[in-house]
Amino acid sequence: MQAAMTNGKIAEWLRGIGAVEVEAFMPDISGVPRGKIMPCEKFLTGALRMPESAIAQTVTGEWGDQEDYVDEVDGDMELRAEIGGCFVVPWAKEPTGQIICDCISGKGSLLRYAPRSVLRRVLGFYRREGWQPQVAPEIEFYLAARDNNPDNPLRSPVGRTGRPEFSSQPFNIDAANEFEDVIEDIYRFAEAQSLDVDTLIHEEGAAQFEINFKHGEPLNMADQMLMFKRCVREAAIRRGVAATFMAKPLENYPGSSMHVHQSVWTREGKNIFSDGRGGFGPKFMHYIGGLQKHLPDIAAMLLPNVNSFKRINIEWPVANAHWGVNNRTVGLRVPQQGAEPSAMRVENRVSGADANPYLAIAATLLAGFVGVKQKLQPRPQVRGAAWEMPRGIPPTLESALAKMRESKMLRERLGNRFVDLYAACKSTELENYQHVVTSWERRYLLDI
Repeated sequence: MQAAMTNGKIAEWLRGIGAVEVEAFMPDISGVPRGKIMPCEKFLTGALRMPESAIAQTVTGEWGDQEDYVDEVDGDMELRAEIGGCFVVPWAKEPTGQIICDCISGKGSLLRYAPRSVLRRVLGFYRREGWQPQVAPEIEFYLAARDNNPDNPLRSPVGRTGRPEFSSQPFNIDAANEFEDVIEDIYRFAEAQSLDVDTLIHEEGAAQFEINFKHGEPLNMADQMLMFKRCVREAAIRRGVAATFMAKPLENYPGSSMHVHQSVWTREGKNIFSDGRGGFGPKFMHYIGGLQKHLPDIAAMLLPNVNSFKRINIEWPVANAHWGVNNRTVGLRVPQQGAEPSAMRVENRVSGADANPYLAIAATLLAGFVGVKQKLQPRPQVRGAAWEMPRGIPPTLESALAKMRESKMLRERLGNRFVDLYAACKSTELENYQHVVTSWERRYLLDI
């Protein structure tokens, strides 16, 4: 009955926007939308099916050892739409709906290793306690001049003054306005899709920007992040430039992060992080303790690519397992103490912009939840700069995947199948990377 009601609402929504086509898809392990495009009436009149293995395809288009963890006959799964995953396609030539779907097994249940299902599972832990987490992502990206040669370094695009950026311009309003055509398209697309975008700033890198989102329900915010990445890329294409959420696209500029602000609320609307007087409640301390203890376990979900670790292995790394109040040198930042109880939150600054938003949000919420349930205590907060302190995070993708495989917590909470499948998928990508001869090797080793 519930599925029929949902389908009825979706049909009403599609007809309300006058949809001619539908893009129906699910996010795979890496957060890539994979699905089908079809006429609207076709979507409404039959079940949508895809091979289960599509969930575990690598960014290089391969499957590798992860085939051991999906249906051995590569059977179909159903993509089941829900009204919360419906968004318009504002850049389409004719009215089009894009619908994020859940992955359903042949037995009619959620495929537990699909990224959207993983986040649903974590939210279920909170729901059984009578809690509702809220998250507010902040995501960074670069604009770049278009260049189809992957061996060439990225170059800043030419702005409206006819000149590219040559230096860092953090918070510079005029620098942000250099690319106002792209930015206006991003905001227009986001508004058409009812995305909860808040503020935009020019970040430290040349033509690097950050968009902040308002607090919201985690699954909906992950859906919005997936939509937002499509918005940015489409706006850039429209204006003849490129956009990238790669974690470290440039050698001499900062990488791009996805910070996740998080808080937890009771059904009665009380923030469990606050003591009610502007101080930290015991559950807040336990939550941070959980994040600190389990950051090594979840690092591969926050830093999912080889390139992700080039962002954090720098002289001044903010991706670490330390916490502090109003301290931007730590990986777990508490924005303010003595604030209104409703504002009490922690910001996980470890995750990269390249992370799958469903898995990054699920991972950080899970680590905090386990900390509260086990009453873990955090290490003392860092009151000065944390630059030279031990980071407490695996330094490479290989070591992060090893920590993930060894994690009893992840296996107990998310299941062996998800852990093994994710690790196998990323190990396949890592193996492919090891075979690539890079421009650095050609530059410095060719004549030696």
